[in-house]
Amino acid sequence: MYAGYLKRRSIRRPKEITRDLVSGFLGDLRSSGLSSRSAARALAAVRGFHRYLLSEERVAADPTEDIDSPKRSRALPGVLSVREVEALLEQPDLKRPLGLRDRAILETLYATGMRVSELLELKQSNVHASEGLVLVYGKGSKERFVPIGKVALDWIERYQSRVRPTLTKGRGAGDILFLNARGGRLSRTALWKLVSMSARSARLSTPVHPHTLRHSFATHLLEGGADLRVVQEMLGHADISTTQIYTHIDREYLKEVHRTFHPRR
Repeated sequence: MYAGYLKRRSIRRPKEITRDLVSGFLGDLRSSGLSSRSAARALAAVRGFHRYLLSEERVAADPTEDIDSPKRSRALPGVLSVREVEALLEQPDLKRPLGLRDRAILETLYATGMRVSELLELKQSNVHASEGLVLVYGKGSKERFVPIGKVALDWIERYQSRVRPTLTKGRGAGDILFLNARGGRLSRTALWKLVSMSARSARLSTPVHPHTLRHSFATHLLEGGADLRVVQEMLGHADISTTQIYTHIDREYLKEVHRTFHPRR
């Protein structure tokens, strides 16, 4: 591929290859519809070729030295519409005790945009119902307060009063909020299974996993007009903790934005 490109430009000797020619080659790859990942692999091969020529002293410089690899695009997770989310949330069988727990889990995921690990580690003492906030421990044990609506708080209260006590009998469950049927910690696998089974029951056409609810949470807030920086604060993105412009947002303002823009407030 590279050899053909050089031949079409009448390049006969390696020392005639310039940085602009290599950049033009990458441009042709992108124009042909090649993915960023494939273009990066092609550049790696070309770079290896020129480094070999340099090591053999067949050229005086490497034309790929200052060329950056194409940035790989990050595939965004799917996002559900508000109606699809509501259909998903309604799937747990409330006639079963664990159905109440499952409904509380789904409502909490969507109400707060928590990561899987954050929800599994959520403690009862971290739910400040009177203030409408939950204290979340994110990556690197960094704390953040996230507003949570009355709907999710109501389902959490039902689970705590009717179901959780029956799961903890005779077991040292500690303060973890959401427990499995044996009174122990809920696993990541169980949470993924809950979300995927609920999506199938709701007959949703797109693949759904726990992060889909996190992404839907953020998308619905932004679509409603919420400030991007506030949503980033709620999500606990790394750039917020490292960039001062995103820090120290007032808790009352967080709660007000959540109440104003979240579909299930």
